[in-house]
Amino acid sequence: MEIIPENLTWKDRYKLYTGTILPRPIALVSTISKGGIPNLAPFSNFCGVCPSPFMVAFAPLIRPEDGTKKDTTLNIEETGQFVINIVTEDIVTKVHDTSIEFAPDIDEFQETGLTPIPSSKVLPYRVKESPIQMECVLENMLTFGEGPGSSNLVIGRVVKIHIEDTLYKDGKVDLANLKPVGRLAGPYYAKMSELFTLQSPTKLSNLLR
Repeated sequence: MEIIPENLTWKDRYKLYTGTILPRPIALVSTISKGGIPNLAPFSNFCGVCPSPFMVAFAPLIRPEDGTKKDTTLNIEETGQFVINIVTEDIVTKVHDTSIEFAPDIDEFQETGLTPIPSSKVLPYRVKESPIQMECVLENMLTFGEGPGSSNLVIGRVVKIHIEDTLYKDGKVDLANLKPVGRLAGPYYAKMSELFTLQSPTKLSNLLR
C-alpha cells in the first residue's frame, strides 16, 4: 500500500497520523488566562527539542469545526507561560477527562479532581499528582497549514523542573517506577512499564567517547 497524504481527506490524514506515529508521550499542559482561570489539556504532539537550552515543544491542533485556536494556545499567547505535567498510569484516567472541550471559563482542575499547586517561576499551576512538572516560558510559536488538520507549534524553554525525590537517583530518572503512559490512536493508550535494554553498537560507543 502506498499513500499520498495530499490525496486523503483531513480526517483520514489524521487517522493515518495518529496510527503511525506512536507511541507518543503525553503532555498535560496547564495554563492560565489573563483573567486568572486555570486550564488543563492533554497533547500527544509532544517532544523534546534540545537539552541545552532545555526546550520542549507540543502542537495543539486548530479546531476543525470553526478554525479557532484552543484555550491552551490562547492562554500561552496572552501570558507566555505554561507547565508540562508528565502523565503516568496513576493519573491517566483523569488526564483523559481533561480532553473534553470545556468552555473557557471552566476550571479543569475542579472538573477532574486534579490538584493545582503553585509554580515557582511561572503563573500557571502545576498538577500535584504528576511526578514530573516542567515550568516553561514561551520561546516561539509557529503555525503550520490552514483549515482542518492545521496546528500551532509551541516551543518552550524549561526554566524549572520538579521531580519526585524517589524518582531521581544519581542524576537519572527512575523509569521503572515512573510508569509513563503513551498515546496511540482512537481510545488506545500504552503502558511503558515493561522495559528492555540494548547495548550501544561498538562504532557508536566509540563516537560518543
